[in-house]
Amino acid sequence: MKIPTIILAFCLFSCSAAYSADWPHWRGPHFNGSTDETPLPTDWSTTDHVRWSAELPGPSAATPVVWKDRVLVSSTDPKNDQLVAICFNRLDGTLLWQRSIATGIRRDSRSTFAAPSPVTDGNRAVFFYSNGTLVSYDMSGKLQWNLNIQKQYGPFAFGWTFSSSPLLFADKLYVQVLQRDVPVQGRGWADRKNESYLLALDPRTGKKLWQHVRPSNAVAESREAFSSPIPYEYDGRSEVLLIGGDAISGHDPETGKEFWRWGTWNPTRITHWRLVPSPIAGDGVILACAPTRSPIYAVKAGGQGSLKDDALAWVSKEQRAVTSDVPTPAFYDGDFFVLSKKRRCLSRVVPKTGQVKWTIQTPGRRDYEASPLAADGKIYLVNFDGLVVIVSAKTGKILREIPMGQRAESPVRSSIVAAHGNLFIRTNTKLYCIGK
Repeated sequence: MKIPTIILAFCLFSCSAAYSADWPHWRGPHFNGSTDETPLPTDWSTTDHVRWSAELPGPSAATPVVWKDRVLVSSTDPKNDQLVAICFNRLDGTLLWQRSIATGIRRDSRSTFAAPSPVTDGNRAVFFYSNGTLVSYDMSGKLQWNLNIQKQYGPFAFGWTFSSSPLLFADKLYVQVLQRDVPVQGRGWADRKNESYLLALDPRTGKKLWQHVRPSNAVAESREAFSSPIPYEYDGRSEVLLIGGDAISGHDPETGKEFWRWGTWNPTRITHWRLVPSPIAGDGVILACAPTRSPIYAVKAGGQGSLKDDALAWVSKEQRAVTSDVPTPAFYDGDFFVLSKKRRCLSRVVPKTGQVKWTIQTPGRRDYEASPLAADGKIYLVNFDGLVVIVSAKTGKILREIPMGQRAESPVRSSIVAAHGNLFIRTNTKLYCIGK
């Protein structure tokens, strides 16, 4: 039985409101990198105004998620060559439980298998790892179910280490795999086509509800996406947004059926344009951040079928600073905040027109790949060295620069999150809870 759209829309609104003090998903309670939390800290160090800090066994790009008095973290444990799931007490940083997931933490030097962020709805903590392991615990750490996506639905066909964070929404658990159609370096099916898909599971049992195959005209590495599925509601219709394979698309949360699709930012089918930033939506506009130094394309929400270029609200070609190769933009205070790794700048952009209200250069010598946090009138950034930069959302003025880490073999890629009046900052070796 299909749930009416109005009920799904209500669920999206009510869940977002209920989660406002928590950070249950890698892009927060509103799935857009923002939160209503206020006030938030603006002045601290690694010792001052630290509520607590906890040692982590190893590096990971996974962002912490927070639900009430629980902080959930995916991590590596290089000493034991293991992937682990960790739960801390939000109030004092006490380790509540830690579970060993699998042996083997990486396949290449660029990333680890612990890159995807966990997700929670308060009843379960779901951890996903780039080796295909998908596991669910209750909030006390008791195993609910455990499966491996590669073993059940086919080996991953990615040149680099695959990463995509799961989504809990509309009473379903979604996992996105947008990959090559042919094997690469011995990975993927050799005797059949590798299909890209959106998978919906029952979050209570891990059983498959449906698997929607998502076609693509992209070639080779350009079929690879390291983005995550994002829900959005517009004009009474809820949808799950996917981006990758030279296209962005909106899908029915109940069936996976494609409502609409727009592409492409890659008309000549360049073969090496993998896609990293996830979709971001706000004010009736959905952003597709093309790879490397390419423009951002703003798609008008509410489309149907295969969309032409007249479905675009704007393209950032004339404003080349507005681009993002890795970080997913945030939507906050009615505007988009776009962080560019390649051009090393942060811009505030009007959704309907693409007008740039301000652009600043990001401080420091290292790259920024962690996605921005937008809250309490500020934008919080962190670079590879763990340098936290606080920017005024209104003016773009840099308010403070706070070093939290140190130069290391593994760069800091985990986004800063805010919950219950505190900031949670993950470096390679520690998780900090900042504030009162």
